[in-house]
Amino acid sequence: MSQKLYVGNLPWATTGDDLKKMFGDLGEVEDAVIISYKDTGRSKGFGFVTMKDDAAAEEAIKKFNGFELEGRALIVDKARPMREEGEAPAAA
Repeated sequence: MSQKLYVGNLPWATTGDDLKKMFGDLGEVEDAVIISYKDTGRSKGFGFVTMKDDAAAEEAIKKFNGFELEGRALIVDKARPMREEGEAPAAA
């Protein structure tokens, strides 16, 4: 089953292809996207990677959470469902 991962604290120049290549070393990547501002197209500094295999996703979390990329320590964890506008964040 697929597992979607949140990848935060990314350098601004990081692309979806960069994420796909980086995470692809651990297993098959179904999708990799960088979230950007609609009006400027500039990266918001985070994205999502969908790994095809749960075991590969767990390995990616272990390997890349705290991993330094261009001087920035990445935050990698399982993605949480989107919340509706105005809804309070879910407790961790």
